[in-house]
Amino acid sequence: MSDDHDADAISAYNKAFIHTPNIDRIAREGMLFSRNFVANSICGPVRATLLTGQHSHKNGVKNNRTRFDSSKMTMPKLFQQHGYQTALVGKWHLHSYPAGFDYWKILPGQGFYFTPRFISMNGDTTAYPGYATDIITEEAIKWLNSRDPGKPFVLHIHHKAPHRYFFAPLKFIEQYNHKTFPEPPTLYNDTAGRGTAWRKQTMRILNDMKLCSDLKVDPEFLQEIPHLKPDSSDIAYYHSIFNRIPEPERSMIKKMYAERGVLLQQKKPAGKELLRYKYQWYMRDYLACVASIDKNIGMILDYLDKNNLTNNTLLIYTSDQGMYLGENGWFDKRFMYDVSMQAPLLMRWPGKINPGVVNNRMTQDIDYAPTMLDAAGINPPVFMQGIGLVANITGKQRKLLRQYLYYHFYEYGADHTVLPHLGIRGEKYKLIYFYTVNEWELYDLKNDPQEQKNLIHSLNHQKVVKRLKKELLKIRNYYDDHEPAGELQ
Repeated sequence: MSDDHDADAISAYNKAFIHTPNIDRIAREGMLFSRNFVANSICGPVRATLLTGQHSHKNGVKNNRTRFDSSKMTMPKLFQQHGYQTALVGKWHLHSYPAGFDYWKILPGQGFYFTPRFISMNGDTTAYPGYATDIITEEAIKWLNSRDPGKPFVLHIHHKAPHRYFFAPLKFIEQYNHKTFPEPPTLYNDTAGRGTAWRKQTMRILNDMKLCSDLKVDPEFLQEIPHLKPDSSDIAYYHSIFNRIPEPERSMIKKMYAERGVLLQQKKPAGKELLRYKYQWYMRDYLACVASIDKNIGMILDYLDKNNLTNNTLLIYTSDQGMYLGENGWFDKRFMYDVSMQAPLLMRWPGKINPGVVNNRMTQDIDYAPTMLDAAGINPPVFMQGIGLVANITGKQRKLLRQYLYYHFYEYGADHTVLPHLGIRGEKYKLIYFYTVNEWELYDLKNDPQEQKNLIHSLNHQKVVKRLKKELLKIRNYYDDHEPAGELQ
């Protein structure tokens, strides 16, 4: 699992931005899910759902600030009970220590890209020289080498990348430093005619992405440009992230990023011109992080091949959610719109999953835990709300008994100012309710896949609105969610 890895940043999904040969290999030798979604597009809640197979209101982690109750029965604990060795390396982000794992080594909180600290099972926190993605892979392989080869295992490798603040190793910064990427058609959207949620959000590349911390521009280049002058927190973060990089790499990276500062001094861009530059720099840094992920996935694939584990291992790759790559002029996630609600999902299981298959069923992160258990012949417990996908991915079942996906986002005020909302996604329509401001949105996903035209007041769609509101209430009750209280007006 990676962090904020949008499906469009995988060439098996979209060839416009990057070539990811190792992730593509999973798709070529297994199955790519074209419509996989999460139920609460933010880091901690998705990880709690992975462990429990439950929506946020059931597993207790509705936002990134809530501590996960490690006494709960979880998917790794069930694997332990059935004789599996279990391990977790990398990002945890659930505040409590992991439980249900025979071995774990985790990043504190979000962690650092360079010289990251890791917490070990004995409680010690140690800084490791190097780059987080590489170290996570190395530690995972160390555990694979130390396990009992006579017992089955479950290993979670959870990367920090490509999460903000996007910082790649020197090799990949060099590789992407002068690339130019196509702009999304909605990059220059404004909020005219949009609802309260669109107007309040603070995830705009132009206004909310920081030049120093996000885009690595040395603050010395900006001090004499009033409309670009950074604040003290942005300057402090710039120095803190660079100070973690050893020399001579630090100076070499700063030299490359100095090109951005020189350009800003020369042109002093504003408005659309500044957005154009910031978008390209964002994409370069983000995709360089993705390239580091792909390289390390190749190392895991090679390890499985060399150790005769490929043919009897179910390999799953996903991210904790999607990520805005300039659509609507945004970065980040959180919204129920498909860009952030969708997450990549690829599975390889030789002899069980036919190679090169694209699965077009609507799947969701609540399905991960029951699917993994089901694959091992372990009956998922009744408290799990997802669907075990084994019958579907092995071709024994063509349809999933699900018409709509349920979504509920809670966190507001901490980051990016996205209003709480819930809704349902069907094959054709999506209904969203921003309940703190009592505003509804309806989108026709077939005719408006970019979700640009809110049809909630369209006279031609009032029957659809009425029907979907009833479906939303029914599904909310089915999943036993009681927030917001009462009927949905």
